[in-house]
Amino acid sequence: MPRLETKFEIADSIATITLNRPDKLNAWTEIMEQEVRAAMLEADKTDNVRAIVLTGAGRGFCAGADMSLLQNIVDQGSGHKIAQTHSTGDFAQKYSYFPALSKPVIAAINGPVVGLGLILTLYCDFRFAADSAKFSTTFARRGLIAEYGIAWMLPRIVGLPNALDLLFTARSIDAAEALRIGLVSQVFPQDVFQAKVTESVRDLVTLSSPRSLRIMKQQIYQGLSQTLAEASQLAEQELLKSLDCEDFKEGVAHFREKRAPRFTGK
Repeated sequence: MPRLETKFEIADSIATITLNRPDKLNAWTEIMEQEVRAAMLEADKTDNVRAIVLTGAGRGFCAGADMSLLQNIVDQGSGHKIAQTHSTGDFAQKYSYFPALSKPVIAAINGPVVGLGLILTLYCDFRFAADSAKFSTTFARRGLIAEYGIAWMLPRIVGLPNALDLLFTARSIDAAEALRIGLVSQVFPQDVFQAKVTESVRDLVTLSSPRSLRIMKQQIYQGLSQTLAEASQLAEQELLKSLDCEDFKEGVAHFREKRAPRFTGK
């Protein structure tokens, strides 16, 4: 189907999904939501894609929900119904499905990210930021609450005190503070941001086994609701399976032969 508010590209085993409303700082709409989900699922099932990058066009990543959506809710009052997800799975909710994808998802935060836009980045596996990026939860300053699971995910990323600070005050923080509290993994200068993100993701998809990434991603997110014993037992099972895989044999071979790996994901 034609993409009206996003762009989707595949190059060098990397799928890039770009929020494409630069004149609105990529404010989130229902059309954008549908297009991002479709692109994510397409990238996840495409064999030659090994990682997925989510970013924004222009000078911002995402300014949160489009204000026209919020105004419609105000105008319609209590009669307005918010669409709900009825699945019971942690990673099958409205915006929490990124961790259920089999491939790494990287948020390339090229500029300001606010509200719902910030929530999207929390469900990505990595967050890289340009040094010009700004971050805010914003909900408390709109009379809203901690939306779409952010009260569960944010403390797991930045710790409880930082999560309470960001949610209660809704203050804006810069990339340096985001890095300090662990909200982002790396910060790059704005003028080389895209190149540095591409370099980092390319290293990921060429130097690491796709199978290892897939299994470890499952382990990490399942581990959030497991005991240590359960996580250890699962690790033992997966280790035995990995010893029979082609990527394990290639991992040993390329190290001994001192060459670049040629992983197949099998």
